[in-house]
Amino acid sequence: MSEQAKTNLHVYEAIAEITLEMSKDGISKGRKNQQQGYQFRGIDDVYNALSPILAKNKLCIIPRMIERDLVERTTQKGGALFYVTVKAEFDFVSAIDGSRHTVVTYGEAMDSADKATNKAMSAAYKYAAFQTFCIPTEGDNDADATTHEVAPKKGKSWSAKAAANARDEQKPANPMPDEEYEQHRVAIVEAGDLDSLKTAFSAALDKAREYGDNPAGSGFIKAKDTRKKELEAA
Repeated sequence: MSEQAKTNLHVYEAIAEITLEMSKDGISKGRKNQQQGYQFRGIDDVYNALSPILAKNKLCIIPRMIERDLVERTTQKGGALFYVTVKAEFDFVSAIDGSRHTVVTYGEAMDSADKATNKAMSAAYKYAAFQTFCIPTEGDNDADATTHEVAPKKGKSWSAKAAANARDEQKPANPMPDEEYEQHRVAIVEAGDLDSLKTAFSAALDKAREYGDNPAGSGFIKAKDTRKKELEAA
């Protein structure tokens, strides 16, 4: 294709027009991470900002997932946590002349249930849009609404069956019930002074040892360290 023909492709004209419009206001960080308190942009914010502008400029974005990798990790409490990475291609296609440009990005996400792949695909779309249209951002790269506490990795990618077997092997024979864990954790994080903190922490560790539950003990240690810093600062 000649250089002259390339300059006549509508897809690049549409991308330039959308970049200009997005440069005026960008997309604000209107959502808050519940664990660590930082602001971020959700996928819905991106959709809401881009959809009318894409339609106005006759540009379509067609996603295609070409790779997916799943690793099962363990939370600090011993539960399963699924870490998914996807490699995605996005065809930016002009509805005027059918010209297209393909963008490749990766998306990563973790979830304790069945949402990790969905989150990873959303992340891939979000950053394909940010980078293609040069959407203004503030600070570090955004993250999802939740932050997971992950125990040290044991192994690489597994099949679903192998991952389930490995998870069963890693769990304590008699894990501490969630309700009991939460009761002790709250006693630690709400301790009013250092003496109360020491008492609550000792009781929590004793209970964790009764269950042989190392992941619970790790969670109590982190909660104790955090509360101790807060009390010392006060």
